[in-house]
Amino acid sequence: MARNLPGMRKHTASSKTKGKRIEIDTSDRVAVFLELVEAHCLNGEQHEAAVVLQDAIDEFSGTPEELRVVIANADLAIAQGDVEQALTMLRNITPEQPYFVQAKLKMADIYLQCRRDKKLYAACYRDLVEKLPSAHTFLLLGDAYMNIQEPDEAIEVYEQALKKNPKDPALASKIGKALIKTHNYSKAISYYEAALKSGQQNFLRYDLAELLMKLKQYEKAELVLQQALDHEYVNELSSLMEDGRYQVLLAKIYSKMEKIDEAITSLQQARELQARVLKRAQIEQPDAVPAQKQLAAEICAEIAKHCTVQRNYEKAIKFYKEALVHCETDKKMMADLMFRKQDYEQAVFHFQQLLERKPGEYSVVVFFFLLLISSEREVQITKIMLYYVLVIMQIKQRSPLSIKTKYTGEPNDALRHFNKARKDNDWGQNAVYNMIEICLNPDNETMGGEVFENLDADIGNSTEKQESVQLAVRTAENLLKELKPQTIQGHVQLRIMENYCLMATKQKSSVERALNTFTEIVVAEKDHIPALLGMATAYMILKQTPRARNQLKRISKMNWNPIDAEEFEKSWLLLADIYIQSSKYDMAGELLKRCLRHNKSCCKAYEYMGYIMEKEQAYKDAAINYEMAWRYGNQSNPTIGYKLAFNYLKGKRYVDAIVICHKVEFVLNTLSTVTTLLYVIILLLLT
Repeated sequence: MARNLPGMRKHTASSKTKGKRIEIDTSDRVAVFLELVEAHCLNGEQHEAAVVLQDAIDEFSGTPEELRVVIANADLAIAQGDVEQALTMLRNITPEQPYFVQAKLKMADIYLQCRRDKKLYAACYRDLVEKLPSAHTFLLLGDAYMNIQEPDEAIEVYEQALKKNPKDPALASKIGKALIKTHNYSKAISYYEAALKSGQQNFLRYDLAELLMKLKQYEKAELVLQQALDHEYVNELSSLMEDGRYQVLLAKIYSKMEKIDEAITSLQQARELQARVLKRAQIEQPDAVPAQKQLAAEICAEIAKHCTVQRNYEKAIKFYKEALVHCETDKKMMADLMFRKQDYEQAVFHFQQLLERKPGEYSVVVFFFLLLISSEREVQITKIMLYYVLVIMQIKQRSPLSIKTKYTGEPNDALRHFNKARKDNDWGQNAVYNMIEICLNPDNETMGGEVFENLDADIGNSTEKQESVQLAVRTAENLLKELKPQTIQGHVQLRIMENYCLMATKQKSSVERALNTFTEIVVAEKDHIPALLGMATAYMILKQTPRARNQLKRISKMNWNPIDAEEFEKSWLLLADIYIQSSKYDMAGELLKRCLRHNKSCCKAYEYMGYIMEKEQAYKDAAINYEMAWRYGNQSNPTIGYKLAFNYLKGKRYVDAIVICHKVEFVLNTLSTVTTLLYVIILLLLT
């Protein structure tokens, strides 16, 4: 449509005679053609794009804008896979012609993205500096060196650019960041300090303070920021924005120094500054409003986090709500807060709202599944699976489905789906960890527990089971080799998993080695819950129950947190197992209730509760708990099925007992000895 507007075409002799001539700038006319070419390309209409481009070549041949069309033609050639043709077109543009810089940048891009040739990529920028030496081209060359991870060369070029334009603030910042990239921290600090002494580069205080914080020189970083904030009252918008950033960074430093009150004070001051910034930015800098709103939301969220740590939940909610006013993405934080308070209904509500707005937010989907599992919402899980498994999994492998199957007693299916997610960039490592956990404990037993140790002796062949365990351990060991942790905590997690593999062998020497490693971790990092649980499990395998109990009691006194939720649950279950062995049913019951308070779908907790009720000959209550265990175990564990049928029998619910026996038979494929005997007894009682 735009191409047919008056003034878009070249004026012919006949057109000059018809009415008043409309003048449109040549660059605007070219822009219309090129926008149309891009639209066709985005639609996958390569032929139509080529036709429009040929029209543009004919229309603008011999004009200064012809070269823009040539560059666009090179883009089309790349889209069609003809890289050499694109380079040939761009090489024909000389330094004397306009758009030479753009042509060189395009060539450099092709060499890096299509040819993967870093040398030719850098050569394009060097050629640019030789032909058109200026502060701008030096800056481009420096950025190019940084892009290909050559910070030393970048520093030299940036310094030359700075000589040409000593007042350019961006250059000073780039030199500092390049020095940091080379790990030359002392030189970077010296550079920043020298620049600040000159009095012309005050904005570098933020970069210097940030570097000092990363180097854990917190007192120096604090001093730099306090000097930056020590000035008379300012009213310029840029100064207010700068002060807000300083206060946020100062709060981070105070948090690192464990000066929580000072951190909150800095955040409150940042919040007040940001309120002034937002009010004025609406009029003075409308383009800056989204970024400033995001910063305001982050400030409120940080204050809320501090309030949460201090267990001032009402105040935290107030600041989370304020964050939501500025930025909708903080609904996830509100949901997280509700989860921490164990207000699962509200957490689910906020996650649903977030997913309605952003259905493709994959990390939210995964957390949502875990939340639904914890809050006893299996019907809702089934409903949303129909949507997310069909839509989201097309984008991001199969983590939601694998998580669902892992927590609903389907280890084989979970392994299959986790295996398909193994190679995913975002979730691959998580998938491998889950696969290892399933290999080491496919039936989700209480590792180290003794209550149920011999109850399933009649089901399956013990020799086959031993061979299966050995195969699973070997598989887990192979999977461990795929883990590439990037953080200190990641390396600790890997060590813990390696030692769980050692414990799975049940060999005394291996278990003792694992115990020593867990002890080392606890010595280095006090109250490390996964390591404490590992110690307790090792002690149980070594039959040193009192020592195991001491570690577990230590965990039971700690405050629950979502990060270690699974370890808390496992430790409470293992301690409950020990108490049940000692007939301390009340103490065990309290721990099991705690498990169910945090995870209403905890199959093992219901199984232990059923066992306690059965021991107390409260068969109806036992059946209710075994029902829940059977339900949340996805009716896949024959041992639980047997216990449920047995307690139905004792409670004179004979028909229900027969139904469960049939289901157990289906699970086992062949009737086990125990199930057959129980089935015969029930039939005799019915006749």
